[in-house]
Amino acid sequence: MQNIDYAPKHWIANLSLRFSGRSDKTILAHREHFGPLVVQKPFYPEGNVCHVYILHPPGGIVGGDEIHLSVTIDNQGHALITTPAAAKFYRSDGRIAVLNQRFNIADSSVLEWMPQETILFSGSMARMKTRVDLKNAAKFIGWEIVCAGRPACGEIFSHGEVQQHFELWRNNEPLVIDRARFQGGSELLQAAWGMRGFTTTATMLATNCNNELLEYVRSNLIVVENSLLSLTLIDDVLIVRALANQAETVRRHFIAIWQLLRPKLLLKQSSVPRIWAT
Repeated sequence: MQNIDYAPKHWIANLSLRFSGRSDKTILAHREHFGPLVVQKPFYPEGNVCHVYILHPPGGIVGGDEIHLSVTIDNQGHALITTPAAAKFYRSDGRIAVLNQRFNIADSSVLEWMPQETILFSGSMARMKTRVDLKNAAKFIGWEIVCAGRPACGEIFSHGEVQQHFELWRNNEPLVIDRARFQGGSELLQAAWGMRGFTTTATMLATNCNNELLEYVRSNLIVVENSLLSLTLIDDVLIVRALANQAETVRRHFIAIWQLLRPKLLLKQSSVPRIWAT
C-alpha cells in the first residue's frame, strides 16, 4: 500500500484585526483569521487600552510559509500588541518564507507594537516587511529585534539570506524607510559599518517627539556593557538603533526607553504586558 503524506508543505496564515475606541475603552471590534495565526482575548490591565497577544501556534516559520497580519485602529482607539515568544525562521530547503505586517492608524489613534525578537536560523531565507501608516495626529511607538544565528547554541548565521523592511508613513508620505539584508557569512556581520560582530540588531521608532524629549531619554538611559545604542531625531520621529549579543539586552533597553517616553507622549504610565513575565 502506498504511503501518502498528508502533511502540508507550508503554512499560509492571515490575521486581520480592527480596534475601535469607545467612550470607556478600546475594543477589538473585528477579527478574522485563516490558518495558524490567531489572537488571544483582549486584556485591560490599565483600563481603557486594549492589550493583545498575537499567537503563531506552529512556533516557527519555514521556507514557503506566508504569514500576513493586518491591523487597523480607528475612532481614537489605543492598542498595545505584543507576542508571547520569539518568532523563528528555520533553515530553508530553498524556498522563501514571507512575513508581511501592515498597520493602519487613524487620526488621534495610538499603536504600541512591541513584539519579541525574530531569530534567523542559519540557512533561513525570508522576506519580512512591516509598514505602519499613520493618519494626521496618530501616534506610534514600536520596535523590531532581529537575531542573526543562535549564539547560545554556538550557531552563527553562516548561510542563508533574509531581507527586512521596516517602514513608517504619515498621510502617504514616508517618515522612515529602513531596509536591511542579512546574508549568511557576509562582511555585514563583522564589519565596522555593519553589525561589528554583534548578533542582535534592532530598531525602535516613536513619533511625536522633539529635541527636549530626545535629551530627556539620553540623560536618563543607562546603557549596559557589550552593547551599542544610538538615538536620533528626524523631524518628529525618534529613531533608536541597538546592537548587542543577546536579544534580552536590547529588549531591556527598549523597555526602559518606552517607560521614559510613554508618560510624556501618551500621558500614561507604562503597563508591562504580563505575558513577558511568563
